[in-house]
Amino acid sequence: MLTTLTSWALVRLEITRALRNRKFLFFSVIYPAMLFLIIAGSQGGSDEVPGSGLSVPAYVMVSMASFGALTAVLMGNSERIAKERESGWVRQLRLTTLPGRGYVLAKTASAAVVSLPSIVVVFAVAAVFKDVRFAAWQWLALTGAIWAGSLCFAALGVAIGYLASGDAVRPITMIVYFGLSLLGGLWMPTATFPQWLRDVASWLPTHAYAALGQAIELGDAPHAKDVTLLAVYFLLFAGGAAWLYRKDTLKA
Repeated sequence: MLTTLTSWALVRLEITRALRNRKFLFFSVIYPAMLFLIIAGSQGGSDEVPGSGLSVPAYVMVSMASFGALTAVLMGNSERIAKERESGWVRQLRLTTLPGRGYVLAKTASAAVVSLPSIVVVFAVAAVFKDVRFAAWQWLALTGAIWAGSLCFAALGVAIGYLASGDAVRPITMIVYFGLSLLGGLWMPTATFPQWLRDVASWLPTHAYAALGQAIELGDAPHAKDVTLLAVYFLLFAGGAAWLYRKDTLKA
């Protein structure tokens, strides 16, 4: 019971800190919406992305909503944790009843909550400025799928935060961040890639992540492969984060 209360207290603290960070809010909430307008701004609602069955605005909307959530959970977690390790904050948390898994879950959950505004803002901008329209159930399903999928990258952010030092965490995170975004098809359709690169992209978590929303936009259920792939990556990232947390504890 005490451990649960400690975890929830940490979640509330993390959410409050993130919402007070204006720079973080700009890049995770406003920036993806701006990119949507830049990429989809000159495209008509009837223009279709080859091989997707979706209009350009609808396709880009899911990509940028996924990109915004990825930004919120990956960038926020990794750099913040690395700084907390250097400042001694994590050492103080170890003196509480909070176990390693509780710390990882608290960081993952708080980051996912903060990612929700980035998804909603992109959707609102797409509906208002590009007249993107879906049934009510599709909007709800899109929001839920992209939000839930962001948990995978929240866990990755925790792992990177414990893997890298304060000086190295930003370049490592940026390489992972841009690499996954580009190769996973969040910035451009993977149909434009060479075949060998498409084969690689199909197994990346970001590709599966965007595919969740694209399937819902087409009126289908998310494909089992994409759901399974994200679940496996989440377990790997969360398990790695918990292991790195324990390893860091032994060093302290």
